[in-house]
Amino acid sequence: MDDKDRTDNRNENGTDGEKREYEDVCFICRRPESKAGKMFHLPNGICVCDDCMHKTMDAVSQFDYQGMLSNPAVLHMLNEQFDQKNGQKKDDGEEDDKPERKIAGISFINLADLAGGGIPRKQKIKKKEEQEKPKPAFDIHSIPAPHKIKAQLDQYVIGQEYAKKVISVAVYNHYKRVATGTMDEIEIEKSNILMIGPTGSGKTYLVKTLARLLDVPLAIADATSLTEAGYIGDDIESVVSKLLAAADNDVDRAEQGIIFIDEIDKIAKKKNTTSRDVSGESVQQGMLKLLEGAEVEVPVGANSKNAMVPLATVNTKNILFICGGAFPDLEEIIRQRLRRQTSIGFTAELKDKWDKEKNILSRVTVEDLRNFGMIPEFLGRLPVICTLEGLDEKMLVRILKEPRNAILKQYQKLLELDEVKLEFADDALEAIAQKALKKDTGARALRSIIEEFMLDIMYEIPKDENIGRVIITRAYIEGTGGPIIDIRSNQYSLGDMEKMNQIEGNAYSD
Repeated sequence: MDDKDRTDNRNENGTDGEKREYEDVCFICRRPESKAGKMFHLPNGICVCDDCMHKTMDAVSQFDYQGMLSNPAVLHMLNEQFDQKNGQKKDDGEEDDKPERKIAGISFINLADLAGGGIPRKQKIKKKEEQEKPKPAFDIHSIPAPHKIKAQLDQYVIGQEYAKKVISVAVYNHYKRVATGTMDEIEIEKSNILMIGPTGSGKTYLVKTLARLLDVPLAIADATSLTEAGYIGDDIESVVSKLLAAADNDVDRAEQGIIFIDEIDKIAKKKNTTSRDVSGESVQQGMLKLLEGAEVEVPVGANSKNAMVPLATVNTKNILFICGGAFPDLEEIIRQRLRRQTSIGFTAELKDKWDKEKNILSRVTVEDLRNFGMIPEFLGRLPVICTLEGLDEKMLVRILKEPRNAILKQYQKLLELDEVKLEFADDALEAIAQKALKKDTGARALRSIIEEFMLDIMYEIPKDENIGRVIITRAYIEGTGGPIIDIRSNQYSLGDMEKMNQIEGNAYSD
């Protein structure tokens, strides 16, 4: 071996204190070190990844080779069967050389036999230079004030003024706590949030917008799939694993993120059931340590723990948990509590007073949530409770046209690419909002309604290049008429006539 080969060998094996230039490649699955992870180095320059090593050891552990080799009679019988299978005959008095090398078709490989060129040439894969990722350092002066957070939310979320104010203050205080750590001898506790509101009121969209504005990792989990440990379903720690994946497996960045657990009302205690409640009260009890703050081991890149998945330790002390749910039938529980407070007399409140209350959820208390099926220990770790209002017709009209990425603006952008101007009449927007209210699914109904009546327009407009403008009317929404379509050629002819009249010195009039 010349000096150049020795240098290459040192660079590949990482000896002599030099930095390795090439990656190790697994001898079995041929994956490089950047994909397979840690490698086991065997003699003759053979590398085996952790996964293949575990699979090999599991396969080997199924056979008792030592017990077979310790019995001469069994070994002799197996060797004879092996010789007969391969057509080999042995003369009388000839002893079997190396009887331990062959047992009934099972070959034991000696790594020294591969030294003469049996090993395939090592693949040379350049190692990627590790780029130092800048860690987001929270500075108390760089954290936006609550009114600035709310002003940014106003650009995307319509209405829900109280909920936006509560979330802005809670997030601001939380990240002040993360930035300062322990201030003297006073340790600031977490302010986890419980959001209660009807479906389609903007709970998930509010959290998504908040995480995008603050540029922090966000994980959105669904509580319906969570079960007690040992049962089919996602483990409770899987919500932290999703946050770790959202932070590109950066533990430090994940420990300063936000976890939004949707459909939290689905893990309430099941009433009138005789089976084991593996997805109800037991899940609430298992989430107590996550909400309060504890070091948990979570699988990297998987939802459940197993022997083949590496684990990472994440401290949930500085992770902000936001739980949201529609809590159906909670309104009736609130009304029953309020009716008990009625009295008799001239100034007494009538029992049917609360039946017509639209925003009854704003009067929710911890007692109502306990009656719903949430355990007191779980509610104690969610000190901030904010409610979202149900959407009325005026709010739905504003949602259609005011946000930055409003639904109408999206369709106007799509038709603008075809050089067509799309407009909506005011009474058409009111008709869309009235249809959405009947579906009783909140803002989600707006998209389905617009998709329905815009289908024919999006299909027909690319056929005719003369169409310049489309106006959606109330009659078209209600199915009693059609949209107003302006032909581009007429607009051009009017402009040409104006230019001609100006040239001739005559004023153009209708």
